[in-house]
Amino acid sequence: MEYVYAALLLDSAGKEINEKSIMDVVKAAGIEPDAAQAKAIASSLKGVDIKEVIKNAQSVQAAAPAAAAAPAQQQKKEEKKEDKKSEEEAAGGLASLFG
Repeated sequence: MEYVYAALLLDSAGKEINEKSIMDVVKAAGIEPDAAQAKAIASSLKGVDIKEVIKNAQSVQAAAPAAAAAPAQQQKKEEKKEDKKSEEEAAGGLASLFG
């Protein structure tokens, strides 16, 4: 996780994200850097616009609760319809007893 934080910090500072710079940040934080992890993060972020990814993640996160609420609201409407239908059927059955 430290390597991801290092990459975010470098991006925020406008610095190039590469293996050496990630290792320098991690080392400056007092952690013994692992070249393999630094290389993996640097290569996976090559060509990625981090600010754009964060922006899109925030919009997806904001839309997620609304999308999750829609099925629940639909289910409540269906339950109300079923309850009303059951009540009408029950009333119709009682009416036939006295009819």
